[in-house]
Amino acid sequence: MKKPALFGVIAILASACTTTDEIIIDNKGVDMSRYEVDLAECRAYATEVKTGQKAAKGAASGALIGGAIGAITGDSRKAAEGAGVGAVTGGARGASQGQQGEIQVVKTCLRGRGYRILN
Repeated sequence: MKKPALFGVIAILASACTTTDEIIIDNKGVDMSRYEVDLAECRAYATEVKTGQKAAKGAASGALIGGAIGAITGDSRKAAEGAGVGAVTGGARGASQGQQGEIQVVKTCLRGRGYRILN
C-alpha cells in the first residue's frame, strides 16, 4: 500500500474515534435522567447532518482531483493511483467534517437546553 493511501486510511480510523459520547457537561445540580432524554433528542437532531453524504462527496471530489493530478504526468497508472488516494483522503475529510458537524449540533442543542458544556 502506498504511503498516501495508508495515511488516508489512518485518517478515516482517527475521525471515527470522535463521538457525541465524549461530550462532558457540568453535572452539578443536573437531573441525569432528564439529561439522558435531552441528549437522546439532541442526537436525533444531529442525524440531519448527513455525514455519509459528506463522505461520499469528499471521496468523489478527491478522486477527481487526485486523478487529474496523476494524469498530468500522462501515465494512466499514476492517474488511477491519484484517484484512489484522492478518494480515500477526500472521503476521510468529508466524514470527519460530518462527524464534527454532528457533535456541534448536539453541543448547541444541549446548551440551548441549559446545560454547561465543558469541552
